[in-house]
Amino acid sequence: MDKQRLYIISLDAFGSQDLAYARTLPNFKYLLDRSAVIKQVETVYPSLTYMAHTSVVTGMYPINHGILNNTYLQPKRISPDWHWYAKDIKVPSLFDAAHEKGYKTASFLWPVTGRSQSIDYNFAEIFPNRQWQNQVMVSLYSSSPKFIMDLNRKYGHLRKGIQQPELDEFLTAGILDTIENKNPDLLAIHYVELDSMRHKYGVHSPQAKEAIRNMDRHLGQIIKMMKQKGIFEETIVAILGDHYQIDTHTVIHLNSYFETLGWLKKNQRGQIEKWKVVAKSADGATYIYTKPGMDLQTVAEALRKLPEGIEFIYTQQQAVELGADKMCSFLLEAERGYYFSDKDGPLYEKKKGTDYHKAAHGFSPTKENYDTMMFISGPGINQQAKLSFARLVDAAPTLLYAMGYEFTHETDGVILKDLFVAADE
Repeated sequence: MDKQRLYIISLDAFGSQDLAYARTLPNFKYLLDRSAVIKQVETVYPSLTYMAHTSVVTGMYPINHGILNNTYLQPKRISPDWHWYAKDIKVPSLFDAAHEKGYKTASFLWPVTGRSQSIDYNFAEIFPNRQWQNQVMVSLYSSSPKFIMDLNRKYGHLRKGIQQPELDEFLTAGILDTIENKNPDLLAIHYVELDSMRHKYGVHSPQAKEAIRNMDRHLGQIIKMMKQKGIFEETIVAILGDHYQIDTHTVIHLNSYFETLGWLKKNQRGQIEKWKVVAKSADGATYIYTKPGMDLQTVAEALRKLPEGIEFIYTQQQAVELGADKMCSFLLEAERGYYFSDKDGPLYEKKKGTDYHKAAHGFSPTKENYDTMMFISGPGINQQAKLSFARLVDAAPTLLYAMGYEFTHETDGVILKDLFVAADE
């Protein structure tokens, strides 16, 4: 069969509530008017970028695909390693499925794709977190070297490291170049500016609104290039978010609490040297890990004594049922306005300066008004279809089905067949 071209565009931190404003913008409106729309999409838990994006391309919850946080559990490191590399994913992905079918694949800043063997043109998301590293070194190691060297040579003047909005400007230039000159069958794009602006300035800040306008402009540039290439009408375009964000006012440093209880020890630089109980932040949620022999009832009682900021304390079994890490002892959900951090600091700290978020994600997908969304257009898609609800894990089997295939293994997500034109129409 002919290859069905598919573009997946992820708008990091774009929520269901953003659709109304997006529809007032020309390129969003143009695509929405020709798309099947899922207004509310339930993300994964904890709702972090790397976990969510891996669910988008695998159709699995984190407990099954293996990406259980953005970063590894490395309590003794000030800057733990991220799940940058595709080898960390335990199950096949859309990239793998497309590669096996002979599709030409390309990816721009899609999380957990470093050194992927299934992506022909890969600009992996990665940054240096060791003193001896630099951005060029880690990018060349994790991505397609010649590909990114060519893009940097042509468009490197547009970027300022990983600063936004310059990074998304550079990204778009590379995307347009790749569409024109490589014409991939599967293209995955991860736009990050909105997430950065919401963290820095707040969910409804002018900077966040500007980021959505910039997204609209980038979508227009991509549409224009696709039409110039003569491929727009024959390409499936899926646009989705990974999570939303919630405004915050207080950060919780749980490890400081555990230190006062004698359950961990820090050095003068604030690094953890020893621990029996440790918190591993996921922003709006946090994992609690314990060493063997630690009495869990004692830990639970200490957690219940926290005076503020905790909405739920989930047990290990409940965390498993929510699709999170089966190795944790507890999973905590923050109340609105609060989030967790592994940095050194007092138990409760009102946010100040640039080191703290004015908005965060990681929260439970059941939090009110915390949904993301998806809309999809192109061959075989019923543009009149409007679904009120779906799950992020439904994206992968649905998008693979749109390409004409199905996963050979069972996924947590299902094919959303209501989005497609019936075979007899």
